[in-house]
Amino acid sequence: MSQSDLLTQLMESLRCLPGVGQKSAQRMAYHLLERNREGGMRLATALQESLQRIGHCVQCRDFTEQTRCSICESASRDLSQLCVVETPADRLVIELATGYRGLYFILQGRLSPLDGIGPRELGLDKLAERLAQGDVREMIIATNPTVEGEATAHYLAQLAHQFQVKPSRLAHGVPIGGELEYVDRGTLAHAFGSRTDMS
Repeated sequence: MSQSDLLTQLMESLRCLPGVGQKSAQRMAYHLLERNREGGMRLATALQESLQRIGHCVQCRDFTEQTRCSICESASRDLSQLCVVETPADRLVIELATGYRGLYFILQGRLSPLDGIGPRELGLDKLAERLAQGDVREMIIATNPTVEGEATAHYLAQLAHQFQVKPSRLAHGVPIGGELEYVDRGTLAHAFGSRTDMS
């Protein structure tokens, strides 16, 4: 295989990352080859080890090197609360931005029949088993406010009701510091319809 073939292969491999097009992949490849071969070797090693050793937690489906992740293993977490999120990135944001001390369940996606993603692909059979154990009293549904996210939230709420678990949904609406004239119509309509009593 010639160098040009290897360079083409490197650029095509970099394009598997989200948001990386042909030009970005080309810049990355040239940067690694021209200025940072050592960093490229570290990246290659980390990628190889991560892809071989990181799997999913058997309880919450988050990424971990162990059978169960550190959050599921922690004795200080509240077993009665379970927050359901779409991705590990969503779990991380909630963990960093809030004082939430319950457990999680990571769907690794959202319902999307057109893409072939149904309840089985999201591990909802495992979620049902977890709810059936009886420890969870509140399921906090933290899916994104997209069409698929809302459909997923509705399905999750029905699942929670089957096991006498209280479903709750993250509030959506006008952001703190935002001005109404700059908020999009869909967000404003949702916020208006979900207004709360201040008395």
